[in-house]
Amino acid sequence: MAVSVSAALFAAVLAGCSSDSSSEEPAGGPEKSADRGPITLATGKDTTGTIQDQLDRWNKDHPKEKVTLIELPESADQQRQQFVQNAQTKSDAYTVLNLDPVLVSEFAANQWIDEIPAGDFALDKMLPSVVETGKYFGKQYAVPFNTNAGLLFYRKDLLDKVGAEPPKTWQEMKDTCAKVAKLPEGKGVDCYAGQFDKYEGLTVNFSEAVTSAGGTIVDEQGKATVDTPEAKKGLQFLVDGFKDGTFPKSSITYQEEDGRRAFQAGKLLFHRQWPYQWTLANATDGSSKVAGKFGIATLPGLDGPGRSSLGGLNLAVSKYAKNKATALDFMKYFASEENARTNLEVTSSAPPYAALYDDPALQKKFPYLATLKQSLDTALSRPPVVRYGDATAAIQESASAAMNGKKSVDDALAEMQKNLSAAIDEK
Repeated sequence: MAVSVSAALFAAVLAGCSSDSSSEEPAGGPEKSADRGPITLATGKDTTGTIQDQLDRWNKDHPKEKVTLIELPESADQQRQQFVQNAQTKSDAYTVLNLDPVLVSEFAANQWIDEIPAGDFALDKMLPSVVETGKYFGKQYAVPFNTNAGLLFYRKDLLDKVGAEPPKTWQEMKDTCAKVAKLPEGKGVDCYAGQFDKYEGLTVNFSEAVTSAGGTIVDEQGKATVDTPEAKKGLQFLVDGFKDGTFPKSSITYQEEDGRRAFQAGKLLFHRQWPYQWTLANATDGSSKVAGKFGIATLPGLDGPGRSSLGGLNLAVSKYAKNKATALDFMKYFASEENARTNLEVTSSAPPYAALYDDPALQKKFPYLATLKQSLDTALSRPPVVRYGDATAAIQESASAAMNGKKSVDDALAEMQKNLSAAIDEK
């Protein structure tokens, strides 16, 4: 999941790594359809438990155009697999797809999703970098439902006890962990965890480590660049974390929910996580032992603040769906600023609308909004490689081998460079 990618690089990467169909522009679109009726929303597992309520509101007002929720697995990799299988079989089972933004280029290039009428959505009110994630060759194929940037959740109560501020560097984080470990309250509290299982989350965490060390995954010409000293420092941080005990051994299999549960149980001092954890970790129903005891900061890096990978979810219309006119109207509702505000208030998910970050009432309720906006401002998009499945698999395989001690850092990066280049360059 690469980083350091400008709008100009998007085109360069796409031009250099597209399959035969990538140069073709998908024809037609939902704006040309007048078909109305029941539709489906295919999305990853709703860990917030709120999507059905949103659909119920729509369904109450549209009894002849009801939306049925199709929940896919929690794993991002398994979600992609099911989205691809549905498209390759030209099934109409999925109408609106809630996609990881990095998949938009792949799906548009393969003509699995339709171009959407950009003027029908309030894209001018959204963060420009977020809107860009829904584009392919300058045309809009998806509209942001939410966005995401990685944040550092930390136990403020324990940092206060040792007189420490949120760390800006990896070394500061390790030093603070050593101080907290000496406290009676620090017993049984591990230092740090992210998403280290061999899945899409590892691609995100590897990318953040590399860019937070000053490296890149691809250069401005769209070529793989993981055989550099900076990339080595990034992967070395992840490898050393398991060797020196900074990361608990169990976190080698952590995905988002595993780490969330560990943090809420009071087992982590620091946790790299998406904003949705805020509401869940502050629950006062007994499910969280750290409610009111934690804070949020930007990710630390090698020599200063780190950089997050840009996440989120984008809504797109399946090429093979029925009732596309209904799909468009539903997307306008589901991706509206009003719904984004509700999602922030209920689930603490990051909204794509710029004005919500400056809203005084929201800032009071969610004091981390300024930090989140700062993280989003410096977040880097993963490159929209058409053969993204191969690219992320190359990153995951090699990074995991190094972190598990099966390969040296040098050998892992050499292997990654070779396989990532092949994924980018293959026509």
